Amino acid sequence: MVVNLDPGIEPVELDNKGNHKALGNFITCQITGSLHSRITFADFMEWVLYHPQHGYYASGPSKIGATGDFFTSPHLGADFGELLAKQFVQMWYLLHQPDRFTLVEMGAGQGLLAGDILRYLQHQYSDLFACLDYIIIERAQALIDEQQQRLQPFAEAGLSLSWRTLEGLPPESVTGCFFSNELVDALPVHQVIWQDGKLQEIYVALAEGDRPSLNFVEVIDELSTPDLASYFDLVGIDLTAPRYPDGYRTEVNLAALDWIANVAKRLRQGYVLTIDYGYPSDRYYHPVRSQGTLQCYYRHSYHSNPYLHIGQQDITAHIDFTALTKYGEQWGLNPVGFTKQGLFLMALGLGDRLATLSQSTATDANTIQTVLRRRDALQTLIDPTGLGNFGVLIQSKGVEQNEMLDGLRGELL
Repeated sequence: MVVNLDPGIEPVELDNKGNHKALGNFITCQITGSLHSRITFADFMEWVLYHPQHGYYASGPSKIGATGDFFTSPHLGADFGELLAKQFVQMWYLLHQPDRFTLVEMGAGQGLLAGDILRYLQHQYSDLFACLDYIIIERAQALIDEQQQRLQPFAEAGLSLSWRTLEGLPPESVTGCFFSNELVDALPVHQVIWQDGKLQEIYVALAEGDRPSLNFVEVIDELSTPDLASYFDLVGIDLTAPRYPDGYRTEVNLAALDWIANVAKRLRQGYVLTIDYGYPSDRYYHPVRSQGTLQCYYRHSYHSNPYLHIGQQDITAHIDFTALTKYGEQWGLNPVGFTKQGLFLMALGLGDRLATLSQSTATDANTIQTVLRRRDALQTLIDPTGLGNFGVLIQSKGVEQNEMLDGLRGELL
């Protein structure tokens, strides 16, 4: 079966289970060529999402948005980006308006958020726009292509705009803010299980006696790295406690620790702002959450089987905000505050925007419908059962902690 996802993208050949055939063959080769004929789940997740030719994100931006597999806050309109921009303006002032202020967006998707932020700064804070360096960290070439096309007008207007790798940024080269929206949840995770009185790891292997690229199976064995056990020491979770049942299964995101360390190394002075869905460690690793948080998104539905629709579905896991905070401290990042997206956006003025909409005197049908759609979008951004419940973590380095950031005025912790 051949599926053409987008006229500008080469057709994707799928096997009879809906898996990306070439990607399935690639992973099969990795497993058969490994020492023990297995790979970690983190390796599996890395390849199905980020393989440069066949991974989920390599096949283009058509999978994101209303017609794709999922949508994010920027898809609801410009308000999310504009309110973030207001927070960046305050950060610039708190850093005493440096001559060059750098925003590093990590995982920029289709470039919608960048466009909303830059447009707002260009029209409302031209002094900041004039001294702004905007850097995008993105792995998928198809997404980079769309970002460059969408953001070209800003480069033509004189903005310093570039695409880099995180590793390619020099140490302590950034004065400003590293920020991400729904990035860390898509970093590859290890899967572990507390079984027979010890912590073990879940690996991906091939089923015997079947066409291997069509049937991945899980096997349990010793940990691939002692860092998995050390992780629980870092976040203060004791899986040996009686309240954790035998068979308790969860995830460990070592890639998130590497990521926050790399960010900290490259920040000279400023902030790290992370928006994503997740919990503090005591909630993430609560005994009742005995099967972890891994979820897959396919055509706006979700399930928990990562071995379906190989290369055709998104795979995510909630993030552990305690781990980012504590490991960040080891690399010189000071915790500034943690709150929820709904509270964060309300503190930055979303409530005022809702109030203005409620006072609309429009009488024609089209304008009324526009107002109603925008009001619904704003409500979705702060919905406590959805996007509004996302966590917002802000960390800093080299910043005087003597003035509250506006977005944290309704902070939780």
